[in-house]
Amino acid sequence: MLLPALAVFCGLVVLVWSADRFVGGAASAARHFNVPALLIGIVIIGFGTSAPEMVVSALASTQGNPGIALGNAYGSNISNIALILGLTAIIAPIVVDSQVLRRTLPLLTIVTLMSAGLMLDDQISRLDAIILLVSFGLLMGWTIRQGIKDQRRVQHDALSNEVDEALAHPMPLKSAILWLVLGLALLIASSRILVWGAVTIAQSLGVSDLIIGLTIIAVGTSLPELASSIIAARKGEHDMAVGNILGSNVFNTLAVVGIAGAIHPMAVGHEVLTRDMAVMVGLTLSLFVFGFGFKNKQGCINRWEGAILVSAYLMYSAWLIRTVFVGADV
Repeated sequence: MLLPALAVFCGLVVLVWSADRFVGGAASAARHFNVPALLIGIVIIGFGTSAPEMVVSALASTQGNPGIALGNAYGSNISNIALILGLTAIIAPIVVDSQVLRRTLPLLTIVTLMSAGLMLDDQISRLDAIILLVSFGLLMGWTIRQGIKDQRRVQHDALSNEVDEALAHPMPLKSAILWLVLGLALLIASSRILVWGAVTIAQSLGVSDLIIGLTIIAVGTSLPELASSIIAARKGEHDMAVGNILGSNVFNTLAVVGIAGAIHPMAVGHEVLTRDMAVMVGLTLSLFVFGFGFKNKQGCINRWEGAILVSAYLMYSAWLIRTVFVGADV
């Protein structure tokens, strides 16, 4: 048990570190080729923060562990809203521009409900996976188009300013390519180690790999979102803090699950729909209440609301623990 636990810990550490190196190398290389800051932010950094979930779920699906693939994606979504956004709000209350919520939150809600609908037959077939991936491609195209239109009206938005600041002095092109390749290689290697350790622990404890995916792996692969959201909130970039979470959840629901399902169709346990998907939908809808401003007041996720989100995550975790050790029906 010690070796698998060490594999999970080391795998998560290297996974998060290599994802950061991969994103840094890719962004610097893109800057050398004069890629606009907007596209670097939306495509490279957006993909990069969800790279851990994508690689882990793809490898888990390849190795015949669909529970880890699905649990990682949906568990990360739950962690992003309840744990990460909650902790961020406790550290620094998040003032939310309603434009971000009006554009992205309804979209995330539709995507989440669509994903739930595809699972009503207790499986994610290759056709379901293709629907998710095509939806993601269309959504990315729309997002880039909207970003370009917005940038024409406003000289610099928060995302472009953040990218310009981070890449004011990009690393040399050779170094950028080196870190791009090395970061990707380490992402894959650490994901393999992580999945092996997680599967071994699940088998030793007699629990499903879905539970491991929903808890340990989901929280670990969400660490990039935690770091970026806290930094954005402390800098006063509140919209970016919320945008990181909502964007990551859309990516996980469409691209991560879609890639895993395209590699290997997955049977979906009924508890995924009645427990995990229900919690994910409830948390998504809670942001309408917490984030939107009413009676002309500015929307704000305050410390009390952050504490409610974190408490919701703790109760969900307790539910999972009860399922494992008590064997309750869900």
